[in-house]
Amino acid sequence: MGGTAAYVRFQGTERSPRGHFPGIFALAGGLAREGRLTEEQHRFWRAANDWYDAAYSDPSRIDPAVYDAGVNPGAVAWFKGTATHLLDRIPGYLALLAAHGVACERVESADPGRVVYEDEHQVVVVPHSAGERPTDFSNCRAEYGT
Repeated sequence: MGGTAAYVRFQGTERSPRGHFPGIFALAGGLAREGRLTEEQHRFWRAANDWYDAAYSDPSRIDPAVYDAGVNPGAVAWFKGTATHLLDRIPGYLALLAAHGVACERVESADPGRVVYEDEHQVVVVPHSAGERPTDFSNCRAEYGT
């Protein structure tokens, strides 16, 4: 699933109440919190989240203000295109979301916004226009939906 894009994000197609497009981890977590997952789906979600928690850093544990709307309005995380070991596990989340009618899209960009956090696997950016999709659509495509 990895590609040549500098940055890759999987997100919902509808804005959240905060005005941004939530990522697939937030969308799947919402389904779990609402009790909408089957027992099998819940096992997958829990195991997959545990794997991701062990595989890369949670930016908010390193910088508690990274997602603070007052400090970094609209901040969202993007995988680096080189993080193929992380991207390769995304299809399970996409299948989970599709089973519940949650539309998603894969967005790729060379410049998704102002970087406020970075590590070897990801960046967190404030979009150039907070709450908007990336301004560089030269390599964007919607691939997943219901």
